[in-house]
Amino acid sequence: MKRILLALSSAFALSGCMTVGPDYRSPAPDVQAKAQRPFVSAAPSPLFTGNEPPGRWWSLFNDPALDGLVRQALTANTDLRVAAANLARARAVLRETRSARLPSTTVSGSATYAHQPDPLPSDTTFDVGLDVGYQVDLFGRLRRATEASRADVGAVQAAFDLARVSVAAETARAYADACSAGRQLEVARETVRLQEQTFDLTRRLVAGGRGTALDTGQAGSLLEQTRATVPTIEAQLQTALFRLAVLTGRPPAEVSPQAAACTTPPALSRPIPVGNGATLIARRPDVRQAERELAAATARIGVATADLYPDIQLGLSVGSTATSVGDLASSRGLRIGLGPLISWTFPNTGVARARIAQAEASAQASLARFDGTWLSALEETESALTRYAREQERLQALRRARANSAEAARIARLRYRAGREAFQIVLEAERSLAQTDSALAQSEAQLSTNLVSLFLALGGGWQV
Repeated sequence: MKRILLALSSAFALSGCMTVGPDYRSPAPDVQAKAQRPFVSAAPSPLFTGNEPPGRWWSLFNDPALDGLVRQALTANTDLRVAAANLARARAVLRETRSARLPSTTVSGSATYAHQPDPLPSDTTFDVGLDVGYQVDLFGRLRRATEASRADVGAVQAAFDLARVSVAAETARAYADACSAGRQLEVARETVRLQEQTFDLTRRLVAGGRGTALDTGQAGSLLEQTRATVPTIEAQLQTALFRLAVLTGRPPAEVSPQAAACTTPPALSRPIPVGNGATLIARRPDVRQAERELAAATARIGVATADLYPDIQLGLSVGSTATSVGDLASSRGLRIGLGPLISWTFPNTGVARARIAQAEASAQASLARFDGTWLSALEETESALTRYAREQERLQALRRARANSAEAARIARLRYRAGREAFQIVLEAERSLAQTDSALAQSEAQLSTNLVSLFLALGGGWQV
């Protein structure tokens, strides 16, 4: 028994001797140091600050309805349920890999009756046993496999975090689309109301002998063109509400009453905190996912390299064989077996070396994906900053244009009513006002969409 214990102790000691394959060093710190500077698109603009964006970025809108919808989505969204199941599976795989480093045990028992032809006696045999097997991880195969599985869990965790970011952003986007459609619908109905007044005015003037049928026809045509935009906007509102319901884990028919009544797209009246490139890379889940996938690919080079070396398993078998149950506990039937099982493909290592080359190529591909991911993260953020800032400028210009168009339309109506202006001037003024109102509402909608895209690019929302 002492020899057995000594052999087992030696096996455990040997299992920590050597680990083949490259040791992983994360490139993330070097990348963060390289990107440690303000964003080019944010530095000269008063719209942004260098402060770090909050995790719950949607709370910056101070909109309780939006806060509640995002909270529901993060709880009930079906994509998040899938991501959570994938994470649970990855963790189970890691537990399985870790378990391979522990001794395996098998308990067996059997009873056999053999009937012999006369004059040989029949025989009954009883057997019980305990088999213990241990994989001697002399060259680190199991350690590298565990390292790879642990990195896989980190990658799937990052994918889950990315799903949370996306769900929060898509919920905010659907809510913004519903509010924007409500705003555009409000503008279209108000335009219809004003044009109805103009149409009624032309009919009264025609009845009084001052106008013409041409004026009435042109006014009626413009009115109907504006009315024709209302069903399209109503459809946009309904589809946004349907999408919002599904994002929050509900049937499309169960639309949010707060979103259905909203007519003010989410907007910020203060500078947006955006941080810098280094903190962006540390925060973005997709960058973290790519880094963990690189770590897993690097560890699998070690798993493949271990195939160049012997595979050693140590087995221990203890049992008893007897012709009666009572004799199973006696020393006469005791049997003990101990011995290593060694397998080695040497000198035919072609297959192992091909697998090493495959693993190394996979690691190189993972490194390229990591570099592409962090570069794309910076590019997406810079682009989102630019689009938001330029749309803000466009919105301000459209607001000034709207004020001018409204004043021009008011004066044209007054002059036409007084008989000092042709109806064509009124028609053009009202058409210009309607187009400007529509463009202004669309710009407000685009600004909300760009704002959500900016927060999505900044990578916040998974820490909640």
